[in-house]
Amino acid sequence: MTQRHSQTRRRFLAAAGVASTTALAGCTGILGDGGSGSGDDDEPTLADFRGSGELVSGRPAPGGTSIEELPDLEGELSIYLGGGEGGRYTTLVDLLARYYPDFEPTTDTQPSSQLANSIVQEYESGTTQADVFWSVDAGSLAYVTENGATVDLSDDTVSAVADDRFATDQWVGLAGRSRAIPYNTNEFGESDLPTSVDAFASESRFADNMGWAPTYGAFHGFVTAMRQLRGDDGTREWLNSMLDQNPARYDSEYRVAQSVTNGEIGAGFGNHYYAMLMVADSPDAPIDLAFTENDAAALVNTAGASVLDGAENPDLAESFVRHLLSAEAQEFLATRGFAFPMIEGVEPVGPLPTIEELSPPDLDLQALSDVQPTLELLRDVGILS
Repeated sequence: MTQRHSQTRRRFLAAAGVASTTALAGCTGILGDGGSGSGDDDEPTLADFRGSGELVSGRPAPGGTSIEELPDLEGELSIYLGGGEGGRYTTLVDLLARYYPDFEPTTDTQPSSQLANSIVQEYESGTTQADVFWSVDAGSLAYVTENGATVDLSDDTVSAVADDRFATDQWVGLAGRSRAIPYNTNEFGESDLPTSVDAFASESRFADNMGWAPTYGAFHGFVTAMRQLRGDDGTREWLNSMLDQNPARYDSEYRVAQSVTNGEIGAGFGNHYYAMLMVADSPDAPIDLAFTENDAAALVNTAGASVLDGAENPDLAESFVRHLLSAEAQEFLATRGFAFPMIEGVEPVGPLPTIEELSPPDLDLQALSDVQPTLELLRDVGILS
């Protein structure tokens, strides 16, 4: 096992509770002492932004640009929320509204693909209804951008994202997520998990022992990535081979992780943070994460945001996006949603690797907007009705 291999496939969750040792400097106000920057009892503190529990315990204050260093948010802002991560995103919006009494945000939460279609239709008819599109996946952001419904962001906003794979001129990543293989540690050891997605479709030890959620948007992104990497015929072959393995079918990847934890299945396909949620609820849960290398099952996607063409207050809209890249907001997304932070100075939670330690395929995230052929392929092989 190479050093790189060891880093990318080590047991991440067994070390739960290990605090980040990242050095921090220049923290003041809300970040410096964990208290309020102004002394207002109702103003959120770092503790309000940060999650709780063993996985988060002992983290130092995050680095990066603090809210206190950004222009105040003032006025009305309409936000289209594609997804919402179980209400966490609206909680973050509420925290910012508490921090800025003159900020009046409203949110409309729908599936990201549905909102992307609505945004394009509104843009083409000159009836744009929102200022910001905040989506859980890069594919829907790219779709809106490709159809001309967004505006350029400033260099200050784009440059706040540390890795240029997760930022374009018109949208920026806010919270990274990796595809992963959650597995039951009572059934498999770390060395049992292959580094290629093909092995799960061919090896007998995974027959009748895998789970997936084929109606889930993240799964569609995974299959779309596979189409981009090996073509429709190669993807069809993999899907048919997986069907021969008789994977258990679930309606969400959270349920996949639950079933891995309770031993119903040995392993599954899903985004990394669902396993983290299992461990956050029960630190001794028999679940761990493995990562494949350089294939679609190792895809790293991101939630992100853009400013819509036709926004009533584009300056406020971009300032809001910039706030989502603040130290406090990134700490929120890392510790409450177990996402990979997008700025320097905020570490992933506990034992998770950094994005740099993963081995995702070389794929432009803009290509993930090509979802329709994916859905047609999934229907054609009988996975979707």
